[in-house]
Amino acid sequence: MSEPFSVRVTVRGYETDVQGHLNQAVYLNYAEHARWSLLKAAGISQAELVARGVGPVALETTIRYRRELLAGDEVDVTCAFEWGEGKTFRIVQEVRRADGTVAAEITAVGGLLDLGERRLVADPGATFKELGADPDLFGL
Repeated sequence: MSEPFSVRVTVRGYETDVQGHLNQAVYLNYAEHARWSLLKAAGISQAELVARGVGPVALETTIRYRRELLAGDEVDVTCAFEWGEGKTFRIVQEVRRADGTVAAEITAVGGLLDLGERRLVADPGATFKELGADPDLFGL
């Protein structure tokens, strides 16, 4: 894929803090929403993951705040998976205003948990590839 997966969100007033900025914790909600939207677009539902006995887990998340967001701002939240060797993968995300200005950069390390054994799946990319109708969305 040339452009990462993206979903549009409108900042709601109740998500802002006393200064009128988007509350810092809400950025995590937006990032998670984009991740689950990507899974859905790739043809993977939460029910299918549970039926398979696996679930995605966040192991580390870093947010770099670049510009403020205010109630009513429309933002695009991107989501791109980066694969390496082993049990984990990186997810690189940006929260961009409609004009393209980057408001936040979010990077995460994730894995796919075997729900029975409570251990990370050895090759999460292979599992996503097997379950997904469109593994290109995962960069696979």
